[in-house]
Amino acid sequence: MHKEENDAGTPAASSPAPSEGVGVRSEERAKPAKKGRRPARRGMVTGLLSAVAILAAGGGLVSAASLAPQPASDRRLEIPLASVPAGSSQDVCPGPAKLLEGTPVGTDPQFSPVSATARSSVSAAVVSAAGGSLPGSRLSALGGSELLRIADVPGSATAPAGASGQLAGIVAQRSVEDVSVLSADALGNRQPSAAAVMNYTATDGDLQGSAAAACQAPSNDLWLTGANTAVGRSSVLNMTNASTTPATVSLELFGKSGQIKAPGSRGLLVAPKSTRSIVLAGLAPGEERLSVHARSTGGPVSAFIQQSVLRGLTPGGVDFIAPGTAPAARQVMTGIDIQDPDGLAALTAAPGYLDAAPSLQITVPGPIDAVVEVKLFGSAGQKALPGGGVVTAKAGTVTEVPLAGVPAGQYTVSATSDVTIVAGARVNRGLKASQSSDFGWAPSTAQLGSQHVVPVPQDGERLLVFGALDDRATISYTPITADGKLRPAASANIAGGTTTSLKVPAEIGKSPVVAYVVSASGGAAYGTVLLEREGRNDVSTVAIAPGAEGQEKVKVTLGQ
Repeated sequence: MHKEENDAGTPAASSPAPSEGVGVRSEERAKPAKKGRRPARRGMVTGLLSAVAILAAGGGLVSAASLAPQPASDRRLEIPLASVPAGSSQDVCPGPAKLLEGTPVGTDPQFSPVSATARSSVSAAVVSAAGGSLPGSRLSALGGSELLRIADVPGSATAPAGASGQLAGIVAQRSVEDVSVLSADALGNRQPSAAAVMNYTATDGDLQGSAAAACQAPSNDLWLTGANTAVGRSSVLNMTNASTTPATVSLELFGKSGQIKAPGSRGLLVAPKSTRSIVLAGLAPGEERLSVHARSTGGPVSAFIQQSVLRGLTPGGVDFIAPGTAPAARQVMTGIDIQDPDGLAALTAAPGYLDAAPSLQITVPGPIDAVVEVKLFGSAGQKALPGGGVVTAKAGTVTEVPLAGVPAGQYTVSATSDVTIVAGARVNRGLKASQSSDFGWAPSTAQLGSQHVVPVPQDGERLLVFGALDDRATISYTPITADGKLRPAASANIAGGTTTSLKVPAEIGKSPVVAYVVSASGGAAYGTVLLEREGRNDVSTVAIAPGAEGQEKVKVTLGQ
């Protein structure tokens, strides 16, 4: 390294030659020696002696170093970590569901007006630290115009005295007409605790049903599972760039027969503060199961797939497919609501209803086939799948595993593989072909930690569903009401290998429940929000967003 620096910069000083004499001025060397006097030779002798002394000293140093205790050869130096200042959070909420108009040319969609009963709203919560202040926060349109101020500049609102010493800022069922963004500022060098959910409902039209998704932190690498471009199914990929930097997105598509090389799937430009919609049937037509890997350079993006089903003239539901966790050897999905097995068997026997049953889809992005063990955990423990639960998923393909055939109830699904996989699970409501039905996709989620903010919509039946895999786990959940108060916390003790469902009450203390703060301890636990509606077949699942972290540390790479 030093040689490269000297080659590129100031020349390194060379060692003096013995003939020049160490410690002799250049003008003395230039004078010819007088007869009978030998000053130059004395200088040479002096130089040689000095050089010998220097070499001897160096040899002593080398010998001393060689005799000194040396570090073990297998000792590894820790990679240094550098603290990164906390930044503001920005969660992008999908826009309302829109009906495709006719058959689009290429991949650019044209939308027709939505039904008269369609409603789209955002619910959100921002929570202060214990005894702290509420961070500055707001709900805005994608272009930047403010829809609702939650809290002013950081520190302007402080937590009241109480058991928790915390304060919450609330967005309760705010109507939206397009993509919206929840922003919260960092406070005290800590990431803000904030989360939002977008909820769509309609009781008529081709897009009747319910669709909900947790608002999403933008990323440069996203995996989405559950798209379908077969006849009667429409899949629209909506990519939003909420930053001020252009984003260039490339898509990798995986189908039931392998990876799909689609012209027009690379180099898709998403301008700053804009959304780009892609009809996936224009890239991969006739695919009954389709996974999308979206990677962006430049600005990060959020991505949702609007998926809908129309069986002849009968609406089959609508949903927002959200990204799941990155490829891993284990993927977990919870909130899988399974209906009566006999009713499901009769329904799926009808033409066009094969995808009206719960199932797990597994994508293998690598070049090696995966051997996957699928386990289903209900309230009474593990339930065996009719097919045995062990499947081989081919490399580069999307494999479907039916989840029907077990007693009705809420379940947690675990898929463990010998290679990394991506997974998502489908839930369905409705058992009669003559009636409208609905479906929802549960993305794979990360293990629960502490301080997860979990907003819930204001209407319908709302369930918090938690699953513990191997060991017993304890879930603490603190309700947040519309008046901004954090109510007394409760806890649920979940045995390993089981799933627990908790019904969200409409009110606490005469104030509507709008969110929870959830923390988990003990064994690995996972959670989701399951949304249904009494008297209808509406169903949606909403993943619990990651909890806020303290000061982030990143690895520092030491280069030359």
